[in-house]
Amino acid sequence: MLPIKYEINDIVTMKKKHPCGSADWKVLRVGQDFKLICMGCGREVMISRTQLQKSTKSVKHPDGE
Repeated sequence: MLPIKYEINDIVTMKKKHPCGSADWKVLRVGQDFKLICMGCGREVMISRTQLQKSTKSVKHPDGE
């Protein structure tokens, strides 16, 4: 499986929903660990690259790619 390319401001849709009901997260920081903010409630979390790649359903780039 090819690694997914993540960039700042990408919208990541997760396989499971956050308790607030939203499945979309915005990428704030990239690296070995990622900082994400929930698009529903504004909660910020840190998640490892491997966990993010396992949990990602789709990625939307802000420039429309």
